[in-house]
Amino acid sequence: MTATAPSGRPGPSAVHDGRVELAFGTAPDDPRFVNDDLLPVPVADRRWTTYNFAALWVGMAHNIPSWMLASGLVALGMDWKQAVLTIALANVIVLVPMLLTGHAGPKYGIPFPVLARASFGLRGANLPALVRAGVACAWFGIQTWIGGQGLFVLLDKVAGGGWADAGKVAGQPWTLWACFVLFWALELAIIYRGMEALRRFENWAAPFVIVGALALLVWITVKAGGLGPLLDQPSKLGWGADFWPVFFPALMGMIAFWATLSLNIPDFTRFGAGQRSQVLGQTLGLPTTMTLFALLSVLVTSGSQAVYGAPVWDPVALAAKTDNVFGLLFALVTVLVATLSVNLAANVVSPAYDLANLAPRLVTFRTGALITGVVGVLIMPWKLTATPELYIFTWLGLVGGLLGTVAGILIADYWLVRRTVLDLEGLYRADGPYWYRGGWNPAAVLAFVVGGVLAVGGSHSAPGTGPFPEDGLIPFLEPLADYGWAVGLAASLLLYTALMRRGGAASRRSSRSS
Repeated sequence: MTATAPSGRPGPSAVHDGRVELAFGTAPDDPRFVNDDLLPVPVADRRWTTYNFAALWVGMAHNIPSWMLASGLVALGMDWKQAVLTIALANVIVLVPMLLTGHAGPKYGIPFPVLARASFGLRGANLPALVRAGVACAWFGIQTWIGGQGLFVLLDKVAGGGWADAGKVAGQPWTLWACFVLFWALELAIIYRGMEALRRFENWAAPFVIVGALALLVWITVKAGGLGPLLDQPSKLGWGADFWPVFFPALMGMIAFWATLSLNIPDFTRFGAGQRSQVLGQTLGLPTTMTLFALLSVLVTSGSQAVYGAPVWDPVALAAKTDNVFGLLFALVTVLVATLSVNLAANVVSPAYDLANLAPRLVTFRTGALITGVVGVLIMPWKLTATPELYIFTWLGLVGGLLGTVAGILIADYWLVRRTVLDLEGLYRADGPYWYRGGWNPAAVLAFVVGGVLAVGGSHSAPGTGPFPEDGLIPFLEPLADYGWAVGLAASLLLYTALMRRGGAASRRSSRSS
């Protein structure tokens, strides 16, 4: 299989300090591939600074699913040192593809689905965009459910406990469903105001959430009688044969947690004032914040084990145990702000752009956000966070394998095949260099299929803990399942690079013979 070789001849564009924008009067107008939300951000409007990117990550990292991620490792048997080590290492690793794919944002001002056109083709880009959008919709539902639970606990305490006794619908009090819907509507109201409103919200939400997390740590420390009981909880796994079978799938799960953003980070970096802003902002914001938050969450979870005899890995459930009304209100407001912060940035922006890319004439950014909200409810997110095994190993493991495969193709195309040189105008034209075969690049599709099968084909579950067979969907691939993200990224990157270079060589030979 071969594919059209990159032409290496960018179309009309203007360059400002290494940042590229469409030349005046050359804006594409094909409604199949263009609307106002998908066009490159003009250089004059690329204003996000290092602080904006750092604040974005602080706001996104300090959220309840990431808290449950870290505390879930304690619930699975790790001590606080093992859990923090696992999360810190995962976030240093995932930062690398984050910066590599993020490079195209400040340089060209394009969102993720438009960047994907360079590798998958103008029509083929809908494949990775829909994969990413589907994952984001599920995450949106998970976060909204958690936010609704927090609101329910808060209002239940205010009402004196009567809300929990309300009549049940589908196994849950109708009051919980009402809180879920209210939180859902609040999120969509904020994102409907656009990206600038999101930037302003993240700027003040970030420090507020840090203070709230520290307050929860102080409370459980006092309850436990000091830091000693928090730090002394022993590992149930040790550092030997019992540790590694948990460590490697957990590491892939931690990576998978932000593998979503490693694809669509151009949706944010396209507003960056330059490469320095996005590189420094992300480096300062992601690994440091996630490690700090992981430390806070595992210490609090260890403290809950010392106080209550069993680890309470859900911070909403833990906050509900306090008898101090002010403390409860502050903790749960923090939960709500944290959930709003990450859900708007991480799980609405991307599918909104992705769905707009699917049908630019019909779907704008705001319409895509509304569709995301509806799909996020239909996925029934309350089932995905039922247990740490299902949340970390099944959900995150499967997601990580598929998204790692897409990341491998994007990185290979942008850095190894094209050396960061894109035809900006050509990304919006059916007669440009990224049309390939009917709008699809066969090399990208093959690399995606092969990488995806290798990454998730061996997915397996222990009896009674997940949906997969115990010996894996494809048994001989079962040993690869614990390394799904890394396997998917490496396999697709190598295969795509080989196919594109082979296609380039074939094109050159054909040109010489003619």
